[in-house]
Amino acid sequence: MYSQLMTFGAIVTEQHPPKHSCLAGWYERADLVDSFAVQLPSGANTNIRLIGQAILGQPAPWFKALLASLDRIVRLFGLQTSAELRGKNTERDRSDFFPILSVDDNELILGEYNKYLDFRISLMIERTGSGSAAVFATTAVRCNNQLGRIYLAAIKPFHRLVVRSHLQRAAKAGFAVRSMV
Repeated sequence: MYSQLMTFGAIVTEQHPPKHSCLAGWYERADLVDSFAVQLPSGANTNIRLIGQAILGQPAPWFKALLASLDRIVRLFGLQTSAELRGKNTERDRSDFFPILSVDDNELILGEYNKYLDFRISLMIERTGSGSAAVFATTAVRCNNQLGRIYLAAIKPFHRLVVRSHLQRAAKAGFAVRSMV
C-alpha cells in the first residue's frame, strides 16, 4: 500500500495492479498504470455490474463540473466529449459513458480505442480467505501519438483524484446504486 485517503470509514489505498486481472497484459506497454482499492462493506451486493454503476454512474458534483470543463477543451482538439461517447455507445453495453468490453463474476473491463490513446479500466472484486473483499479500480492507458501523450499528461493529476473520489463515494454509500426516479 502506497498511500491512503480516509473519510467516514472509507479508506482508499493505492495498490500494485492485480496480476490476475484480465487487464494484466496491458501493464507492460502502458504509458499509465495505476490501481486503487477500497474494502467492500460486509453484506454489500457483489454484482460487479452494480458495483461499476455505483462507482462510475454516481459522480460527485465537482466531478461533473470538471468533466464539463474538460469536454469544452477536448472539443477544441477534435476529441470526443463525454456526451458524444454516451451517444456513440447507445447500442453497446456500457457503464456511464464507458463501453463494457468484458465482464465475469468478479471483473468488469471497460475501455475505448481512438487515434490518440487507448485505455482500459478494470473494476475487480478480490475476495480473501476470511470472507472480506476489496474492490480494485485499475486503469491502463496506451498513447498512440504525441497528442495522446499531451492529453494524458494534462489529465493525469486529476485522474488520480477522480478515481479515489469515485471509489470513496461508492464505498461510503455501501456500493448501492441510487434510483434515478
